[in-house]
Amino acid sequence: MTKQCERALTWGLILLLSALIIATLLLGSVPPVDRDALTHHLFVPKLWLQHGGIYEIPEIPFSYYPMNLDLLYTIPLYFKNDIIPKYIHYSFALLTALLVYQYLNKRLGRLYGLLGALFFLSVPIIVKLSITVYVDLGIVFFTTAALLALLAWAEHGFQPRFLLLAGLCCGLAAGTKYNGLVSVVVLTLLVPLLYQQYASRDKQNSGRALLWAMVFAAVTLTAYSPWLVRNYLWTGNPIYPLHDTFVQKLHTTDKGRQATDQAVLTTTEQTPVQAGNNAFVARKVLYNEPWWQAVLLPVRFFFEGQDDDPRYFDGKLTPFLLILPALAFCCRPANRRLRREQNFLLWFALLYFFFTFFQEAMRIRYVVAIVPPLVILSMYGLQGTLQKLAGWSSNSQARKKISLATVACTCGIMLWYNSQYVIQQFSMVQPLPYVQGKVSRDDYITTFRPEYPVIQWLNARTTARDRLICLFLGNRGYYMDFFPIFHTPYNGPMSLEQTTSPYILVRDDLLHAWLNHPGTEPAVNLPFQPVSPQFAAGGYSVYLRTDQNHQSTTAEQHHPVQQHAQAELLTP
Repeated sequence: MTKQCERALTWGLILLLSALIIATLLLGSVPPVDRDALTHHLFVPKLWLQHGGIYEIPEIPFSYYPMNLDLLYTIPLYFKNDIIPKYIHYSFALLTALLVYQYLNKRLGRLYGLLGALFFLSVPIIVKLSITVYVDLGIVFFTTAALLALLAWAEHGFQPRFLLLAGLCCGLAAGTKYNGLVSVVVLTLLVPLLYQQYASRDKQNSGRALLWAMVFAAVTLTAYSPWLVRNYLWTGNPIYPLHDTFVQKLHTTDKGRQATDQAVLTTTEQTPVQAGNNAFVARKVLYNEPWWQAVLLPVRFFFEGQDDDPRYFDGKLTPFLLILPALAFCCRPANRRLRREQNFLLWFALLYFFFTFFQEAMRIRYVVAIVPPLVILSMYGLQGTLQKLAGWSSNSQARKKISLATVACTCGIMLWYNSQYVIQQFSMVQPLPYVQGKVSRDDYITTFRPEYPVIQWLNARTTARDRLICLFLGNRGYYMDFFPIFHTPYNGPMSLEQTTSPYILVRDDLLHAWLNHPGTEPAVNLPFQPVSPQFAAGGYSVYLRTDQNHQSTTAEQHHPVQQHAQAELLTP
């Protein structure tokens, strides 16, 4: 390849990379409406700021999760900005892309480095996470940094500073989300294997390999320890609410704690690490999948993903993350060190994938940490394929043309596949009308969260100290200035002792579905009459409590509110 051609390709990739970054920033420039942002990643930091510091919130199980990134989100939230947290989250994707570029630039050259960074940032699940206030990209960055630091540790003769850096990054991954514990387990297992493969024969020693693994684990746990200590002091379980049934056998807890624990244990879909031995049975019951579809589930992850659909793994990858890494092992490099690094990257991806696959609900988000090593292996696959094709023809000119055309076509299809997802996000997220000022913040939020007008109505009539029952609200509390007590009647009767507000906020369609459910006793289970709401909009209503303590305590008796759509909204 001539220098002129290489320069043109370099600038072309830089322009594509710049366009992708600008598009992602635009997609992220709207108010947060994603579920986990409203239930956890923004809601809990908001409560911390209202309280003046981190404190225990037993009513919100998510508040016990490790929150390294959520701590960063408190800074813009303090200044009343909830869009910057999206950019903070996206910055970890950019940092991961930089790691991928640096690694590939050193091994394969600048073009492969830029292409790898572009490929990584355009993978659909990465794009989706980059425009939301989640924390998964933090795990991706810290895990990738730990992984590459271990490779640098082996490459530089096992200098301790690289191992310590890897342990620190791995601990930060675990402190970002409980899924990071998978990184801790997998990388700790791979440390002695890496040592035995790279050490010279006179230094290979099982005891020394295990000692290095212990050092790595100790540094990791030290970096992760603040969250372990916090949960142990609060609950007696350092990884609460995980495995709390077992911990309860070791510690005596009060009745209130046991009730909270039981509620947490029933929400299995929201628990990030759990026993998943019934996942296949659940999919058989829910989706009636035949045995061959269950066997192909690991492959289907790369082909069938769809956003917001648990049946299709609630996310989207790309088939090229499966096909191109396979080519990397069909066209192996001659360099023995590079082959070892390929093996290490593959072992990490496989162990992380299957450990998560059999332990958790099947969500692509939970295995997103394997994307960077698969991207790196994909670039190895492209480079190896190019070299293999170059050796098939004796005509040097024809060889170059065929090789470059094949690789260019593959890259074009790969990037086209990802770009279709980015374009689709513009029609779904609809950022341009908001950025241009054609749609207000309130109208934008209402478009995606129809309960928002009712929440605003309540915010004007309550204070941060008011504790209010919310039925069928899905734990989305960020936009609530009062303190919500979320409840689903299917899980048992409501506890009203700690509530202080005369209002109850409900979602109408789910309320009526529950009332019409066989065996429901509304007079016993409901502390309000589901007629004549104080306010209703978007399929959500506010009722007055009718129990003895609150039946006549509201000022709304003196200030009735007119709402023209009440009758339609209350129709079952």
